[in-house]
Amino acid sequence: MPTPAIQPTPAANSGARGTARPAPTNPQPPATTSHPHRIAIIGGGPGGLYAAALLKRLDPTREITVWERNAPDDTFGFGVVLSDETLGGIEHADPTVYEALQHDFIRWDDIDIVHRNTRHTSGGHGFAALGRRRLLQILHERCHALGVELRFRTEAPYPEWLCETYDLVIAADGVHSGTRAAYAEVFRPSVEEHRCRYIWLAADFAFEAFRFEIAETEHGVMQLHGYPYARPSPDHHPSTRPSGPHDQFGASTVIVEMREEVWRSAGFAELDAAESIDRCAKLFADALGGRPLRSNNSTWTTFRTVVNERWSHGNLVLLGDAAHTAHFSIGSGTKLAVEDALALAACLEEQPDLERVLAAYEEERRPVVASTQRAARASLEWFENIGLHLSQPTRQFAFNLLTRSRRVTHDNLRLRDPHFTGAVEREFGCPPGTPPMFTPFRLRGLTLRNRVVVSPMDMYSAADGVPGDFHLVHLGARALGGAGLVMTEMVCVSPEGRITPGCAGLWNSRQADAWRRIVSFAHTQAPGTAIGVQLGHSGRKGSTKRMWEGIDDPLDEGNWPLVAASPVPYKPGSQTPRELSRAQLTDIREQFASAAARAARSGFDLLELHCAHGYLLSGFLSPLTNHRTDRYGGSLDGRLRFPLEVFDAIRAVWPEERPMTVRISATDWADGGTTAEDAVAIARAFAAHGADAIDVSTGQVVADEHPAFGRSYQTPFADRIRHEADVPVIAVGAISSWDDVNSLILAGRTDLCALARPHLYDPHWTLHAAAEQGYEGPGVTWPAPYRAGSRRPNTGRADAPKPRLTLSQ
Repeated sequence: MPTPAIQPTPAANSGARGTARPAPTNPQPPATTSHPHRIAIIGGGPGGLYAAALLKRLDPTREITVWERNAPDDTFGFGVVLSDETLGGIEHADPTVYEALQHDFIRWDDIDIVHRNTRHTSGGHGFAALGRRRLLQILHERCHALGVELRFRTEAPYPEWLCETYDLVIAADGVHSGTRAAYAEVFRPSVEEHRCRYIWLAADFAFEAFRFEIAETEHGVMQLHGYPYARPSPDHHPSTRPSGPHDQFGASTVIVEMREEVWRSAGFAELDAAESIDRCAKLFADALGGRPLRSNNSTWTTFRTVVNERWSHGNLVLLGDAAHTAHFSIGSGTKLAVEDALALAACLEEQPDLERVLAAYEEERRPVVASTQRAARASLEWFENIGLHLSQPTRQFAFNLLTRSRRVTHDNLRLRDPHFTGAVEREFGCPPGTPPMFTPFRLRGLTLRNRVVVSPMDMYSAADGVPGDFHLVHLGARALGGAGLVMTEMVCVSPEGRITPGCAGLWNSRQADAWRRIVSFAHTQAPGTAIGVQLGHSGRKGSTKRMWEGIDDPLDEGNWPLVAASPVPYKPGSQTPRELSRAQLTDIREQFASAAARAARSGFDLLELHCAHGYLLSGFLSPLTNHRTDRYGGSLDGRLRFPLEVFDAIRAVWPEERPMTVRISATDWADGGTTAEDAVAIARAFAAHGADAIDVSTGQVVADEHPAFGRSYQTPFADRIRHEADVPVIAVGAISSWDDVNSLILAGRTDLCALARPHLYDPHWTLHAAAEQGYEGPGVTWPAPYRAGSRRPNTGRADAPKPRLTLSQ
């Protein structure tokens, strides 16, 4: 079909593969068809080409056209890494492409990490890479052989016209997608620019391994990411493709990355491209063996994370970087695009009409992409904040780097390379056969036998503040379950300081006696388990229903008046609190001290002051909830004043040998709220006043928060506080597996891990973690009546899933 006589507008961004004019003010979904026969693909990158080849192979009668604005051999990268998982999908879907890739792939297992002139190597990782040009050539050849029409050096027509003319339009036009921009009102993209500059280069030799090298310069930290993508050819003249400079010596991708401020301080902003490349080669001369670097129209740029609320509109669908991006440090861009193409092709085979095809495609891919993006963000932020970890022992630093994304963990790294992991464990101080989580940790005069904490969890099951049999069974069961420290829920210091009518308290002797019974049970029946009390005051978040009746909803009747730093209600419909007077501040401070004295007499081993989650003391710390103009408001020093006064009053009556911790919200997840820098300053202030550890949580301060929820999502805040404030930390938040606990502890990102929901699911979580790891030792003790259950029961077999898409040859 000839190119339509349409004059395309200039691309909105030179990085876009296709172009698009602005969409209508109220864009209507294009018409859909049950079985797409004519398919248009905007963008000739790996994702678009592979989609074209798959769809044509599935149905040779289809008419498929790919528009690519660049020449066939134009590309803006060097090497491409694909996982064994992705290659397995390709093998089942198109053996011809798989065989071609196999012929050109180079494989290796090692990762080299060079830090302060020391190299540590970890093996068993399994990488496969080839040149990006060769990958495109393979896909071009496959598309030509199948009858796909490839239009190079040709701007794609307007997407409105394509959608009217074709049954299905696939926008694979990259991170700067013009199609996505044209329909921004529909796809609702979010594009976040990050803090590091990087440049994509190549070297004409093959690294022996995936290499990370750290350069500490007078301007700041710079890092190199390098990996081979071509090995030397024996005769230097392979018959399968034109020869190139890498045929004699091999070739490697080299990415140089640094924080924006480091990049500017080092003068890269003033250098031209050739000068920048030469400077990078000199900075990493040891890694490169003195060899030069080369460019392919490379420029310094910042990474952009792309997220779209929707991926399809009528018969138009986004694929690859147009729909989502993941940071290069986990090597997932091409991988995700190829997997998108596989899923879209499979859904077209499985679903009866296009509407359900695109819905199924997005339903299948969105959670996979979200998981990858969370891992990529963790990796990206680790490198952005790499300076935090430079003082670590070099081997622990290497382990920290390897586990940065949370996808490589202690357990699978031990399987991949037991020698390396064992060396890290020995340097950390793990006795033989002891997982990191079962090593002891000392806080003041208290030695915890392991690193597991049962996190505070409100039960809302007290009567008049008195904990009863429910609390005895709840906390007693978790004490028997093996954790090093079991924390109570937030125990309120006054009736007015309760969250709900069911909250427990310590404002009278009856309550203290009830707590003494629970503490005594834990100490007697679970010797070696410490039990801690968390003291708090609800502030503006009080006088509400129990969680299961309506979380944060005001009581229908029986309300009590609320007090807070400022008269700001928690959410619409919430009671407006009264601003605390100076006299009331004194009264509340004394309530905390009196409750602490009762807690000491009840026998608690540790006391935690609750300064998080928007409760009273947290409300003083956050600028979103503290609008005071007196000495208890304004600057961070002012906002800290009352929480520190309360802490000092408690420390004065709390036994000297028993530790105190403080729980904080390290971010409000809202504009204008507490920042990560504020959190470090808050932690430093409490540590200076005698806090033995900081329990690092986040959020729940304002109702309109937007947390970046995910596995271990709060740990980076704990990591930063640990290293910048130089104080032990407790990490909390979606830590759910013993493997995560071992990984976080051994990497030095936290000292203790607090788990909540896992202990609701399994009161004996820690005992079972020991059994599953085959650990027996002083770090955990099975109660005598339970010892018969200390071996993991046999389970049924679970077969591996069948391949996602299998086609005949």
